[in-house]
Amino acid sequence: MKSADTRPILLVALGGNALIRRGETGTVEEQRANLRVPIRQIARLSRDYRILITHGNGPQVGNLLLQQEACTAVPKLPLEVLVAATQGELGYMIGSSLDGELAALGVHPVPMVVSLVTTVVVDGEDPAFAAPEKPVGPLYSAEEAASLPYPLAEVPGGRRRVVASPRPLTIVEKRQIRTLIDLGFIVICCGGGGIPVIRNGRGTRGVEAVIDKDLASACLAEEVGADILLIATDVPGAALDYGTEQELFLGTVTVKEARDALAQGHFPPGSMGPKVEAALLFLASGGKRALITAVDEIEMGLAGTAGTEISGG
Repeated sequence: MKSADTRPILLVALGGNALIRRGETGTVEEQRANLRVPIRQIARLSRDYRILITHGNGPQVGNLLLQQEACTAVPKLPLEVLVAATQGELGYMIGSSLDGELAALGVHPVPMVVSLVTTVVVDGEDPAFAAPEKPVGPLYSAEEAASLPYPLAEVPGGRRRVVASPRPLTIVEKRQIRTLIDLGFIVICCGGGGIPVIRNGRGTRGVEAVIDKDLASACLAEEVGADILLIATDVPGAALDYGTEQELFLGTVTVKEARDALAQGHFPPGSMGPKVEAALLFLASGGKRALITAVDEIEMGLAGTAGTEISGG
C-alpha cells in the first residue's frame, strides 16, 4: 500500500537526556517535564512531516538492573527482556506526552500515536561478542565483583558489568512500521536500540547485548525510506577538539569532512562517534539530510540555524 501523503518522513532519535538530565534522580515527574521540550517541537513538526521517534534507555535499563541486584525475592530477567520493558515504559511516557501536546496545539487532523516493541537482528558471530565492552548496570566493589558470573570492567568508582554491543543488521518489524507511517501514525520504536536478537531458523532468539540507538536508528531510517535523520542530544552538535580550549562546534560539513574528523578521533566511541557514523551511514544509503542537534533545538536544526548538518557533497 502506497500512502497518498507526500510529506517527508522525519526520524527523530532522542538521546537519554531527553528524559533524564545530568544531576537528576530520574523521577517520573522529572522525565515528563524534560520530555515537554522535544515533544512540543515534534508536535509542531507533525504538520509538515511524517514522524518516527526512537529513543535511548540507558538510565532506565540501568535502574532495572540495579533493582534486580537489590532484590532476591523474584527471578532475575535477562537483559533483552529489560530492554523490552523499558520500550514499553518510555513508549508510554513519550506517547502520552505527545498526545497531550498535539491536543494543546490544536493540530488537525490529530495524528495517531503508537508505540511498538521492536526487535533488531544482529550477527551471532559479531566480533563484539568476543570482546564485550559496553558498561551496564550498577557499580560493584572488588569484593562484590569476585562472585559475579559475568565479565566486568574497571570504571571510575569501581567495576561494572560489560556486555557486547553488536551492529544492527535489520529491524524485524520494518514492514509494520512503514505500514503504520503510511496509515498516518506517528510511530515510537527501536527504544534503546531495539531488543537484540539473532536468527534461529525461521525465528529469532534474544541475546545478552545492547545495540547502539543511533546506529539502529540509521538502519531503521534506511529500511523504511526516511528522508531525514535527526539525532537530538545534550550538546549543540558535533565538535572538533570537544572539551578543550580549541573546541569548535561544526555547522554544515561535507561527508568527507565528517569522515576525516571521525578517523582523526574527534568523535569518541560511546558518545559522538556513533552519532556521526549513523549520519554517514544514512546518507550513504540514500538519505537526504542528516543532522545532530541539541534536544531543545530540533526545529532550529531542521531550519538550518542550529546543530551540525552533514551534507552529501
